[in-house]
Amino acid sequence: MELPDSYYFKAEYIETASGNKVSRYSVLCGSQNIILNGKTIIQDDCIIRGDLASVRIGRHCVISQGTVIRPPFKKFSKGVAFFPLQLGDHVYVGKDTVINAAQIGSYVHIGNNCVIGRRCILKDCCSIADNTVLPPETVVPPFTYFAGSPGFMKSDLPECTQEMMIDMTKSYYQHFIPIKEEKKSKKSKDSKS
Repeated sequence: MELPDSYYFKAEYIETASGNKVSRYSVLCGSQNIILNGKTIIQDDCIIRGDLASVRIGRHCVISQGTVIRPPFKKFSKGVAFFPLQLGDHVYVGKDTVINAAQIGSYVHIGNNCVIGRRCILKDCCSIADNTVLPPETVVPPFTYFAGSPGFMKSDLPECTQEMMIDMTKSYYQHFIPIKEEKKSKKSKDSKS
C-alpha cells in the first residue's frame, strides 16, 4: 500500500543534519534533554516536555499534530520525581494523543486521540486503536492490539507487524514533501492582478 504525498512549507519546518523535520509551530521544552535519533517528523502543535526529564525518540518516528509527550512521574512522600521517557524506532503517534508512558518500544502504532497513562509500558510491535485510554501502569505485550476506554486487548497482531511498521514510517517520511512558499505567493499575486 502506497501512502499519498503530504506537503509542508519548507519555511515552517527545521530540518536537522540527521534528517529530523521539526515544525516551527511545535513546542520543545528543555530541548537540551530531547534526543531525536534521525529521520523523525514532529508536526505542528506538538509539545514535548524535555524540561521535566530526558526524552529520547528513535529513528523514523512520526509524531502527529497536537500530540503531547511528557515523561512519567511518581509521587513520593517528599515530592514528585520524573523519569526519562524513551520511544523506540519506527513509532507512529496519531493526532491529539497524550503520552505519559515510561517506555514505548519499536514498531508501535498509536492511533488518534489516545491517552497513554502514567508509567505505561508498550512493548515492541503493538498497536493502540484510535480514542483508546490506557490506565496508568498498563503493560501492552508484543503483537497485541489494544482498544477501548479503559484500554484492553482486542486481538493479536500478525508476525509481519515489524516489517509493516518499517514500511509505513519510511514511506511516510519519503512522502512528506517540502514545497516552497514562493510558489504560493506567486499564485496569489497572479490571482490578484
